[in-house]
Amino acid sequence: MMSYAYRDTTTLAKSKTHFETNKDDTKMVLQYSNPTSKIPPLEELPNPFGQLSLHLTQSELRETAYEILIGASRSSGASRPLTYVSNSERTMERSRSTSTSLQRSVTSAAASKVKKALGLKSRRKNLGSDEADADVDAGQGKHSASQCTTQKKRSSTVGELMRVQMRVSEPTDSRVRRALLRVAAGQLGRRMESMVLPLELLQQFKSSDFPNQLEYEAWQKRNLKILEAGLLLHPHLPLDKRDSSAQQLRQIIRGASEKPMETGKHSQSIQALRNVVMSLACRSFDGSGSGMCHWADGVPLNFHLYQILLESCFDVGDETAVIDEVDEVLELIKKTWIILGINENLHNLCLAWVLFSRYIASGQVGNDLLFATDSLLLEVEKDAKDLKDPAYRKILSSTMSLILSWAEKQLLAYHENFYGGNIDIMENVLSLAISAARVLAADGSQANHRKWKELDVACGRVDSYIRSSLQRAFSQEKEKIIASRKTAKNQQHSLPMLSVLAQNITDLAFNEKEIFSPILKQWHPLATGVAAAKLHACYGNELKQFVSGITELTPDAVLVLIASDKLEKNLVQMAVADSVDSDDGGKAIIQEMTPYEAESVIANLVKSWIKTRVDRLQEWVERNLQQEVWNPRANKERFAPSAVEVLRIIDETLDAFFLLPIATHQILIPDLMNGLDACLQNYIIKSKSGCGSKDTFLPPLPALTRCTAGSKFGVFKKKDRSYMVQVRKSQVGSSDVDDYFGIPKLCVRINTMHLIRKEVEVLEKRITSNLTNSGYVQDSIVTVGSDKMFELSVAACVEGIQQLSEATAYRIIFHNLNHVSWDYLYVGQVSSARIEPFLQQLEQNLEIVSATVHDRVRTRVITQIMKASFDGFLLVLLAGGPSRAFTVQDAAVLDEDFRFLMELFWSDGDGLPTDLIDKYSAASKDVLSLFHTETVKLVEQYKIVTLNRYGASDNSRLPLPPTSGQWSAADPNTILRVLCHRNDEVATKFLKKTYHFPKKL
Repeated sequence: MMSYAYRDTTTLAKSKTHFETNKDDTKMVLQYSNPTSKIPPLEELPNPFGQLSLHLTQSELRETAYEILIGASRSSGASRPLTYVSNSERTMERSRSTSTSLQRSVTSAAASKVKKALGLKSRRKNLGSDEADADVDAGQGKHSASQCTTQKKRSSTVGELMRVQMRVSEPTDSRVRRALLRVAAGQLGRRMESMVLPLELLQQFKSSDFPNQLEYEAWQKRNLKILEAGLLLHPHLPLDKRDSSAQQLRQIIRGASEKPMETGKHSQSIQALRNVVMSLACRSFDGSGSGMCHWADGVPLNFHLYQILLESCFDVGDETAVIDEVDEVLELIKKTWIILGINENLHNLCLAWVLFSRYIASGQVGNDLLFATDSLLLEVEKDAKDLKDPAYRKILSSTMSLILSWAEKQLLAYHENFYGGNIDIMENVLSLAISAARVLAADGSQANHRKWKELDVACGRVDSYIRSSLQRAFSQEKEKIIASRKTAKNQQHSLPMLSVLAQNITDLAFNEKEIFSPILKQWHPLATGVAAAKLHACYGNELKQFVSGITELTPDAVLVLIASDKLEKNLVQMAVADSVDSDDGGKAIIQEMTPYEAESVIANLVKSWIKTRVDRLQEWVERNLQQEVWNPRANKERFAPSAVEVLRIIDETLDAFFLLPIATHQILIPDLMNGLDACLQNYIIKSKSGCGSKDTFLPPLPALTRCTAGSKFGVFKKKDRSYMVQVRKSQVGSSDVDDYFGIPKLCVRINTMHLIRKEVEVLEKRITSNLTNSGYVQDSIVTVGSDKMFELSVAACVEGIQQLSEATAYRIIFHNLNHVSWDYLYVGQVSSARIEPFLQQLEQNLEIVSATVHDRVRTRVITQIMKASFDGFLLVLLAGGPSRAFTVQDAAVLDEDFRFLMELFWSDGDGLPTDLIDKYSAASKDVLSLFHTETVKLVEQYKIVTLNRYGASDNSRLPLPPTSGQWSAADPNTILRVLCHRNDEVATKFLKKTYHFPKKL
């Protein structure tokens, strides 16, 4: 009995049940599958056994195969006597039960071990007998439906079943049995393998044994064609050119084709035929006479005949169903092996092909046939490992190549051919392909590496199937999206094509993992990883082309890159999860997945977007600052319009940035802020450029000199007069007098700085809020540096307001009011050049400043004006030059004037706070105390302070203290300057003696 690899057929049912219970889920992910499609039929498969060199119809081959089957059954030694029975007696004869192989009773379906082993389904119980006998050859007699039904019902023996299965009419069957009975009677003891059956049949019948001459001639012609095919065209042994028997046989056959030869037992032509036929049939490889006749065991004739015998296992009424009596039928067919030269290995190979070809011919609806073929191929694969016979391996290679070619056409596009509902078929097709590939790749010389080679074959094939099918599926998904958009070209599409494709490929990947990977993993442990890598590569090629065409950041570009990043993360996660238990931990698969670097591309595009907008803002700042006139009447708030516009552009840029559909705002915000901060800083710096500073308006200190009592401005030396002219020129030319830098416009600049500082705080809060709304926690926002977002601008504002406030103050005191301060105050007589004119004009300037400067910075600016006025007052007293001289009695006037100055800033409580005035007036009051000190005491105080600080010089003279610019009653230089301007003799003598200052100017 044949040995079949047993495969549990319940896996089919389990597979079907699984997909039925998950119908909804499967439908959800299978957007591209057609659940009603089958594997597309291919063109008729070629025969792997080779083509016959002459034309023999299927009917002719079937009759010959039936004759061999009946003869082999008789020759087995257990056959019944081949007694001829007339048609009238046939019914009664069949009712008698004998113990022969042809009359062995048919077993029940439950007893079929072959069907169980191969996973074949049971034949339909309600099959009508009309279908069973409907295909009996028309030339051999047609039977009515009632006759076919009767015939089917009485097929209670294997022999009768085979007649029906092989579509042989009862007259033909009777004739064959009658001939074999005569042969047996004339050649007692001879086995069928020692005879040439067509020759024996030709000898037994004459034309009178047939209903008509045409049927007789067809029968004779068939037998002669069989002899020609088996002995001349496809002999078991190659023909010897020296043997004339072959030529003689050809002449006989050629003559019979022109004129039917006379047949019968005593025909001379038959005797001549016998002589040449037996001469050719009884040849052997070693030349010994074994008594074995070789007339039907040459390739491919024997395979064509055996294929027809095996096809009788299929129900004539259902071409996809194997009969339940297959065990008995196969046992009967095995008896022909010795005549046809078939063995167990060839039988397995032929049966596998018959099952497979029937599956294809039937439109691929008999899935159990595919399952059975797969089971048999496992046996064939085992047989092929040990058999090296060239003839066997040639047929094996041809058969496996055809099966593999068909299977791979399905598997290289398995997404088009399989789905959740027929995944069990894919498993069988895949198993067929792997088995066939292993057989074709087998190499006996490397038996020690066979196991690894088999694994490599399986992995390699499955790998190619996955990559090929997913490539096609990917292309189809892309084409579907393009086609749908062409159809709806007038409609607005919310998402770009590659974004939709990324989502579809994600669905495709999960569908692959859920449906196909469990099957593919049986032969490839990293099937899911390979699928993920292939889809990653397919989409990567599309993305690469897309990115190469991006010139700027657009919403569509961001959406595509975000979608690709999400797809990549899903695919990588899928591949990593699939590779956890692999030898390399999935390293090879992951290395194959070249990163999309979508986040990097997005970051670069955003940086480019930032640079473009920052550059535009920088150009705008440069261009508009040149046109800004700082007009205080430009708007109600007295801000520069250009500043308002700059802040608006920054605000819009930030809004646009946070509207970008990216997930990296927190990471990229510093780049944007640095650019915007630099632009705003540049605006601030250029806004204060040219406005001057405190030092710009301070006059240079004159050299220490001496004035005497009664000295007048008009009696100065020539060099002193020129010095005063130089001082006046330097004071007037110390800053541009153009109205562009007038006090109101300086105030507008100060207001603008304050506006920027205030609006920057608002922008920082909005940025923090946007980051928080984007999902970033406060700690991470601080880490990014959001608390220092406009650090340069804020620092520039603080510095700018301070510089402009000082410039405004010192411009007023030392430029605008120079004529009533430096050029006028206390020049000549103290009583005649007091502070009143200065206070009047200072008050006018304070009113202008108060009306122009913003409330929040007004106190700061006026405080700077107060400081500048105090500095100017002391500068007049201490560095006013030889035109100014003071007595101790003048100290009271000086105190009163300074008090008037402080009261101006206090303004009866409406001005600066008293504590602020006291703070900045302390130094001036301290210096004024020196003017109340008697000259003698003042000289002694100077000596002590100077010696304590500098010590005595080498010649025991007091050193000349340098000017520190920090006036103080404890400062030697300050005391010395008071002495220089002291209008009495004691001071004159001390300065003459100590420093050689002149007594008179």
